[in-house]
Amino acid sequence: MMRPFSLASPINFTHSAPSLNLYSIFTKFKTDPSIYRKQSRITPQYFTVRNSTTSSSSSSSSSSSSSSSSHSPPISAKPSSQIKRTRTEPELDEKLKALRELFSKPEFGIDAYVIPSQDAHQSEFIADCYKRRAYISGFTGSSGTAVVTKDKAALWTDGRYFLQAEQQLNSSWILMRAGNPGVPTTGEWLNQVLAPGGRVGIDPFLFSSDAAEELKHTISGNNLNLVYLYDLNLVDKIWNGSRPKLTNKPIRIHDLKYAGLDVASKLSSLRAELIDSGSSAIVISMLDEVAWLLNLRGSDVPHSPVMYAYLIVDVDSAKLFIDDSKVKPEVKDHLNKAGIELKPYDSILSEIKSLAAQGAHLWLDSSTVNAAIVETYNSACNLNGKPGGPTAFYRTSPIAFAKAVKNSAELEGMRNSHLRDAAALAEFWAWLEEEIENGMKLTEVDVADKLLEFRSKQTGFLDTSFDTISGSGANGAIIHYKPEPESCSIMDPTKLFLLDSGAQYVDGTTDITRTVHFGEPTAREKECFTRVLQGHIALDEAVFPENTPGFVLDAFARSSLWKIGLDYRHGTGHGVGAALNVHEGPQGISYRYGNMTPLQKGMIVSNEPGYYEDHAFGIRIENLLSVKEVDTPNRFGGTEYLGFEKLTFVPIQTKLVDLPLLSVAEIDWLNTYHLEVWEKVSPLVDGSAREWLWNNTRPLVKQ
Repeated sequence: MMRPFSLASPINFTHSAPSLNLYSIFTKFKTDPSIYRKQSRITPQYFTVRNSTTSSSSSSSSSSSSSSSSHSPPISAKPSSQIKRTRTEPELDEKLKALRELFSKPEFGIDAYVIPSQDAHQSEFIADCYKRRAYISGFTGSSGTAVVTKDKAALWTDGRYFLQAEQQLNSSWILMRAGNPGVPTTGEWLNQVLAPGGRVGIDPFLFSSDAAEELKHTISGNNLNLVYLYDLNLVDKIWNGSRPKLTNKPIRIHDLKYAGLDVASKLSSLRAELIDSGSSAIVISMLDEVAWLLNLRGSDVPHSPVMYAYLIVDVDSAKLFIDDSKVKPEVKDHLNKAGIELKPYDSILSEIKSLAAQGAHLWLDSSTVNAAIVETYNSACNLNGKPGGPTAFYRTSPIAFAKAVKNSAELEGMRNSHLRDAAALAEFWAWLEEEIENGMKLTEVDVADKLLEFRSKQTGFLDTSFDTISGSGANGAIIHYKPEPESCSIMDPTKLFLLDSGAQYVDGTTDITRTVHFGEPTAREKECFTRVLQGHIALDEAVFPENTPGFVLDAFARSSLWKIGLDYRHGTGHGVGAALNVHEGPQGISYRYGNMTPLQKGMIVSNEPGYYEDHAFGIRIENLLSVKEVDTPNRFGGTEYLGFEKLTFVPIQTKLVDLPLLSVAEIDWLNTYHLEVWEKVSPLVDGSAREWLWNNTRPLVKQ
């Protein structure tokens, strides 16, 4: 996979979803207008969060559950939250001290400051110069929110990052395990620690409009005031000279043979939506939406082929707000042909004011467009004060749905890139097993670097799609573990090893997780691995009616673990872009049922159940899947049925399988999968990699 989503979704898509037959958005950009209606108050996420079985017969199901007691003892590892720690007095934190000194300055006058993970585009992955929350707190996970008052500092993160946060936060910080019973939200905590009348400062560029409104509503319960600090981000002020610079690499055209649809066609369809809705223009701020709509790709954000830009499209023109030094002549010509005017990136607010003065009715997705833009537009409209003046249409961006449903060219690129990626992984695993057998001492970073070396030799390779999670032993239990050279572990052949990695190719995006053991796994490890595998199989084989939202399928992946009282703290699947972001909405598979987006033909999702024992080991098995139509013998009520096509073809280690736990049907699935792996990938490798692939795709036989 790529890193799994948390149990909450990365973007708060709680708008009602259209019926499936209205989802051919960008052959015909027509959708049910009901999906765009702004609902009653949405509960936004203040931190970005991304992200086992049914047996074939009742008899195998019962044997599966009844055999659990004979395989291994119950868990002995305690959850991290139950392990007693000796807390010292808060350390002197110079960054916090410098930040707090700004609170009392007349131009600010605040009692608390909230620092989210996001940039001005609500991105999950962001440029180093925008990693303000990581800088101030020391916690480097991709999801979290820091809140600093005059005498306290607290950080919220989700279950994927509890262990990591424990290790990285110093004693000046309070760790808030978001989602756990009794843990307040950021707003609730501010109500508890600040006196009535207090002022809470935020950078309005870093909050979606919905998130800012929700925080404002929550803290009003204690008569606290939310203060928008437009002109200066306080963390930037203290970061000062040591702050990294934003990259200035040129953007590139995403070839039509990979995109499948030209820019003019996409814009034409979008404009038809604007006209139908009565909107004058739409503000697009999500970086992957800008890149997808314009068939452009960039290098501003590590692991994500996007560029920092806003786009405003009206019924007969379009303006791209970007640093034009990144726009080379070939790209300028590409944009000119599509009728797109270039504007300075920092002029977005002045353009919003101008549109309001002209009476433009803007389409704004308040779950993604930042509060600075929305508040600027509303204020400008109020200044005009004319009856019947401009108003905003608060609706979900139609581009999110269009981008999620891949066309035939995008799907073909994903298939091809996954096969090249599989060849690189076969070469890597053959190398790693040989090194371990020869007693070589390798660190987790050595392993990640070598995998990058193998991938970089593949045609069309551009970058990794996220920081490789290379976790030996207990580090595998840190769901989003990132090994660092100065602190990572030596590979231990006597322990489980979890490797979650992915790549960006010119034609597709990959994300895969495998868990292996280089020695003899324990009975406990085998049982847990097998139950995770059963969940993976159950989801892969799922057949479901059209219009089924992803949360309905989540239990398929957890069922086998649930039978023995186990579970995992992240979503089962996230959407994936085509040569774009490895985490993509609005689709997902998670037991959080707020996301009603139906899975549709052409969408891509990950299948990544797992199990983690804190301070002991981690297990995850991840493939990417595309949603496809399934020809069922019956069509009750005329309903179409859907299922999945595998995109990932890399062996699953059979040494870790507890064969008696698997049904005959599950063994058949594994054998069939490995046969497909051999047939598709073996022509792409030779030598030791081909031998490794052969050895790891041999069929299993249940005695």
